[in-house]
Amino acid sequence: MTVVKKNKIGSNTKIHPLAYVEDGVIIGDNTSIGPFCIVRTGAKIGSNCKFTAYCEIRENVIIGDNTSFGSRCTISANAIVGNNVTIKYSFVLTDTPNLEDGNVKSVGNIGDGTLIGANVTLMPGFSIGENAIIGACSQVRSNVGDNEIWYGNPAKLFKNK
Repeated sequence: MTVVKKNKIGSNTKIHPLAYVEDGVIIGDNTSIGPFCIVRTGAKIGSNCKFTAYCEIRENVIIGDNTSFGSRCTISANAIVGNNVTIKYSFVLTDTPNLEDGNVKSVGNIGDGTLIGANVTLMPGFSIGENAIIGACSQVRSNVGDNEIWYGNPAKLFKNK
């Protein structure tokens, strides 16, 4: 395990020996960081979170409490993931530079209580609301509202909860 010294790590937090945590990271109590996970500079991870394996949490990401990630998830820089979110394996929250705005990257966010199935991609600049459900193998190319169920490629609204 490589953990740079200028971090704030909560009590009873477990970081696997094969994980890598960069400088300036905050990790809450009772969180588990699995093998081959990378947590980049400035990330803030809440309490009672779980990262299985091979996850990458990029720079300045904020993740709420009680959120879990399956293996091979990538969260792009500056994204916000809410509380009580469940994300299955191979999820990617993408970003892209806005060339008209000095290469500032556009990135989406994920609301509280959301469930995201396996192999889902959230395209740049789109967000998922609170208590939403995204079906497996979906590519989200639109904003998803609160309490909505979406699936497909491209993902489309199935129904409201």
